[in-house]
Formats: sequence, C-alpha cells, structure tokens
Amino acid sequence: MIASIQGKVASTHTDHVVVVVGGIGYKVFVPYSTRERMDSSDVFLHTLMIVREDSITLYGFMTIAEREIFETLLKVNGVGPKMALAILSTVSVDHLRNAVYSERHEILTRVPGVGNKTAQKIVFELKGKLGGGLDTAPAMAFDDINADVVDALVGLGYSIVEAQTAVQSLPIDAPKVVEDRIRLALQYFT
Repeated sequence: MIASIQGKVASTHTDHVVVVVGGIGYKVFVPYSTRERMDSSDVFLHTLMIVREDSITLYGFMTIAEREIFETLLKVNGVGPKMALAILSTVSVDHLRNAVYSERHEILTRVPGVGNKTAQKIVFELKGKLGGGLDTAPAMAFDDINADVVDALVGLGYSIVEAQTAVQSLPIDAPKVVEDRIRLALQYFT
C-alpha cells in the first residue's frame, strides 16, 4: 500500500493531480480543497490506494483527518470513492462532522450526485463515527443563518468550499441578519 506521496506537481486537473516522484508521474485523485491548497512545487499527500479488479487508484489528502473521513465514507453502503471524493470536495471536514452531529442531511444534498435518501443514509450511518481522534478543530455551529449565507454566496458564483470558508471567517459577534453576514462574508474575498 502507498500511505503517502511526496514530489513535484507536474499538472493539475479537475479531479486529480500528477505528482512526479523519481521520474515517475503518479495520477492522484484529490478533493477540490486539497487541489486549491497546493502550489506548483513540492507536495506531500496522505494517500489511500484502492485496488479493484480493473484498476488501481490513488487518492490523496492534505491531512490525515481528510483521509480518515474518506475511508469512513467508503464504509457507508452505496458510497464509492467517486462520491466520497465529491463530498469532501463540496463540504469541509468540519461541516461534514457538524452535519452528521446535528443530523442535518440537507447539507449533504448540495453535493452533486447525493440525493435526499443517500444524504439521510450517510448521516445515519456516520452518527457517532466522526468523533474524537481526528486532528482538526471542532466544527463551527452551522445554523440556518449561516446556511442561508452559504447559499447566497454559491448563488453569486463562489464554490461551496469557498463560501463555507468565508462564513467561518466571520467574527463571533457578527450580526444575526443574513444580509449583514453576506456583506461581511464578501469582504473575505477582497
């Protein structure tokens, strides 16, 4: 098994990167958030290799927490690597944890290819499995006001990950009015 990979990024594509190690280019599928945090020089990724009858595929993540969440998602019946990667590309690890903890499956329906039933199944099966032992900060409370702000930012053309990051950057004492929170969140992009 390949547990990690370190090398130079030769090229970046919509769903994968090519990492050159010792003259060999490895195609590594990565979530959007990982691809956005990479620069064009050296990269170190925690990886998971999945061997199937017809393919050997490598998936890479910036943190061990992302890789562990990916592996946990794969244990949900009906969730394959492609869907798990789409979930991590659309929803941050913290927001996924928060969605599962608060049983807000509608957050997962924003992921392309995840319908209402699948989202409910994911939340049900992951309940209690995304807790301690992961190395990220606790999730921010994601209430209806923040969900409305994320929806508005997505409507303006930002990705869900960008919108969630902007909402996370809001000060704790930010007003509880959606319009004011949108204005403050837009300042994150300037």
